[in-house]
Amino acid sequence: MDAVYAQPGAGVRFDWGLAGASELGRVCAALVVVDVLSFTTAVDVAVGRGMRVHPFPWSEQAVAYASRVGAVAAVGRTEVSPERPWSLSPAALRRAPGTPELVLPSPNGSAICAAASATGLPVVAACLRNARAVARWLLHQGYGTARAPVGVVAAGERWPDETLRPGVEDLLGAASVLDGLAGVRGGLSVEAAVALAALNSVPDVAAAVRGCVSGRELAARGFADDVEIAVERNASTVVPLLRGGVFSPA
Repeated sequence: MDAVYAQPGAGVRFDWGLAGASELGRVCAALVVVDVLSFTTAVDVAVGRGMRVHPFPWSEQAVAYASRVGAVAAVGRTEVSPERPWSLSPAALRRAPGTPELVLPSPNGSAICAAASATGLPVVAACLRNARAVARWLLHQGYGTARAPVGVVAAGERWPDETLRPGVEDLLGAASVLDGLAGVRGGLSVEAAVALAALNSVPDVAAAVRGCVSGRELAARGFADDVEIAVERNASTVVPLLRGGVFSPA
């Protein structure tokens, strides 16, 4: 029975959160992680500026880890200062000075990527900005067949009790990648096809992200610029690939 959770037989599969990534990571040849607000959008911006990004779970250990790997550690959005200008905010990363190595912790997308790195699978960071480029790269690499399936994982957010809260922004980001993979020979799993159908039913993706819970929450906290960067659909050709625990261009 356990095998059914891995959506067997499909070339492209879809799931949610850390548990979904763990399940798909057992059987897929590559994983795509989507955390639109804001980890994977921040990775796209940082890698596009020439930074190497180290994913790390959200914890007080990030600074010590950064010291060990010769990197700087990003701080929380509200903790940005002239001395520590790097954070999970894509807008802040656009303004900050370049740095060769950046540890970018987050409770969702970064934690998922850090865990997935241990599997040795190729892991790609996708968002609305680079969804088309990611899909093209996956197809060029030959992923999406029954023998080399790809798993697309929407990170989601957390409720106060730490359980998964599915997010509209990550569903639409993941579905944007799925849209570019819809014609693969291995076909989409039912889960992936339903996610894609959600995208096709939304006439204005940017407005949906602005108006969803996560988008409104960020705007209310004063980070509407992060939402605006996140909804720049297909503005980036960067494909951040996790190799040796670090995101760099594929």
